[in-house]
Amino acid sequence: MNEIQSTPYRVAAQPYYRPLANEVDLYEAAYAVRMPVMLKGPTGCGKSRFVEYMAWKLQRPLITVACNEDMTAADLVGRFLIDINGTVWRDGPLTLAARIGAICYLDEVVEARQDTVVVIHSLTDHRRTLPLEKKGEVVEAHPDFQVVISYNPGYQSLTKDLKPSTRQRFGAMVFDFPAAETEVEIVAHEAGVEAQTAAKLVEVAQRSRNLRGHGLDEGISTRLLVYAGRLIAMGIPASDACRMALVRPITDDPDMQDTLDAAIDTFFGV
Repeated sequence: MNEIQSTPYRVAAQPYYRPLANEVDLYEAAYAVRMPVMLKGPTGCGKSRFVEYMAWKLQRPLITVACNEDMTAADLVGRFLIDINGTVWRDGPLTLAARIGAICYLDEVVEARQDTVVVIHSLTDHRRTLPLEKKGEVVEAHPDFQVVISYNPGYQSLTKDLKPSTRQRFGAMVFDFPAAETEVEIVAHEAGVEAQTAAKLVEVAQRSRNLRGHGLDEGISTRLLVYAGRLIAMGIPASDACRMALVRPITDDPDMQDTLDAAIDTFFGV
């Protein structure tokens, strides 16, 4: 416990998370055996919040990395830097997590180059080690260390996918948007709006999700519904809040915007 209190990476306050099924029990079991975990699901459905909640519940530090196509292996592992004292080694987030026993969360991992992702391989099998070749050191992972990755299967392509050699190192958990009544509860709580308003927002979202593959790559997420609700709670007219937070972020197509704007008018009035 002293170690957790000494790190700035612990989740101090309980994040709000509404369990949808048995995902909490599954993750706890996976962590107990230090199984690396892969979270799959659409953008904004609660994957990152779930990891934060589990880190808080398990009282483990959490180090999150937002993956991108420019990220190199050195960005994860570490590098030598020059400062006022000369050349010094600086651990990357993956190395730091392995040393202190944190959960290392690689968000949207498929956005990273495949030659970068492979550096996690030795940490996600029986070895649980991380070779620092430039430093001439092999880091033995702390007993509490775990790797968690997430991505959105809806955006997979031949150039942005995980190799089978990476996939088969993880247990997988599939996330999706909650059932309507649960999503209403989440939006009302997170946005601070009445359940009736939250229900209308969810109705708009469901209309957009039905258009996935028919003009939309992705429907309106729970995250965006919370944004719209917070604007409404600030006194912004609902139609304006919805256009700003729900429609304009997900499409630039004028016809699709008109279709979604019409759905907003149906539920909130012109």
